[in-house]
Amino acid sequence: MSLFVINLLMTPAQPGAIGKVLQSVERRYEQYVNTRYRRTGTLWEGRHKASVIDSEQYLLTCYRYIEMNPVRAGMVKHPGDYAWSSYASHAQGQDDALIRDHACYRQLARTDEERRSAYRQLFRAQLSQAALTEVRDALNQCRVYGSERFKDEIEATLGRRVRPGKVGRPGKTPVRP
Repeated sequence: MSLFVINLLMTPAQPGAIGKVLQSVERRYEQYVNTRYRRTGTLWEGRHKASVIDSEQYLLTCYRYIEMNPVRAGMVKHPGDYAWSSYASHAQGQDDALIRDHACYRQLARTDEERRSAYRQLFRAQLSQAALTEVRDALNQCRVYGSERFKDEIEATLGRRVRPGKVGRPGKTPVRP
């Protein structure tokens, strides 16, 4: 049994849209594999994981994290060599009907060529181990990825905690006689 991870960076047009897209993709892919390999049953182990990202400061870090995954995995030498990457679109100007440029990407520069050049510059330095760990933890734990201010805003909007709680059981309160 092979395990593979798919990273998608999506901005929903309306509430619940990402869940519906993923549900449709999962169903269609499962039908394809089951028909192709004459099998039955589910392919997916558990639900998909999702994180809310502070686009102002952290979105481009996520782009770099995702685009470099095939390189870190030793599948390709350069992110532009991976067929399922958006790098060719963002850095090299290759048309891709699935990609809509995010406002943060468009703000990198005034012209398309300057934007592509600025995007390529982002990949000259590797992400630090701390940044890799922070992105992975946010993804794996379905946590908000962003500044403390952004997390405060999300907590206020949702009315619930978005940061990890303290590890372990709460301490016992002493009983007074």
